[in-house]
Amino acid sequence: MSGTETKAEVFTVGGLEAQEAERGSSNADKKRCLYEQHVQPCLAELFGTSLFVFVGCASVVGNVGISGVLQPAVAHGLVLAVLITVFGQISGGHFNPAVSLSICLCGGMELLRLVPYILAQMCGGMIGAALAKAMCPTSSYDAALGGALHPGTSDLGKTTLAEVIMTLLLTTVVCMGAVNRQTRSPWAPFCIGLTVTANIFAGGMVSGGCMNPVRAFGPALVANHWNHHWIYWVGPTCGALLTVSFIRLLFGDQKTRVVLK
Repeated sequence: MSGTETKAEVFTVGGLEAQEAERGSSNADKKRCLYEQHVQPCLAELFGTSLFVFVGCASVVGNVGISGVLQPAVAHGLVLAVLITVFGQISGGHFNPAVSLSICLCGGMELLRLVPYILAQMCGGMIGAALAKAMCPTSSYDAALGGALHPGTSDLGKTTLAEVIMTLLLTTVVCMGAVNRQTRSPWAPFCIGLTVTANIFAGGMVSGGCMNPVRAFGPALVANHWNHHWIYWVGPTCGALLTVSFIRLLFGDQKTRVVLK
């Protein structure tokens, strides 16, 4: 890899393993302390997810009485792009179990990190939702169900399909823009944030535009609103698995593909 290509990389969402591989064999031999290798990434996921869910819930609560999804869409996309840029070099900036799952199965993160990351993200979702409840006026908070997600239609099949498709798009952008060697881009945080914004514009009126199980879990727990909550785990998980299938079989680089090498 040339020096120009190395400088072009801002971060690696896939995690520290992929980042080390790009630094060359000399840097790969350096030992990192236990804290930076195991504890700090989980803390970054906890803190970043807390801030993301806080902004997401607060934007929904603040949008009560206003038609459309402009405010939540822009807020979710902007804060996600900023947080990925800030924490990408530490943890990869996932803040989403579906993203962690797709990155792990695409070879961008060690399998042993998957469960700690998801647990940290779930705790972060609870903290972020609790902070939103503490900050927002009670009347607005109750009217918006604390930012908890719920289907916009009685057809749960359409709601689940919307979550599958939107998560497929999001995780494809993440894996292709920040993990796959052929297509990695320094613009990945910006592209990921824009994808979230676009998805909420496209599917927010159908499913709420979740794409992130902990974004649903945190406010559901704090506001005690569990109606059709399973959709926001099943849909994003299926979308992430579809992304893994496409990248492993079709779009991944030579190292990532399992066929047609």
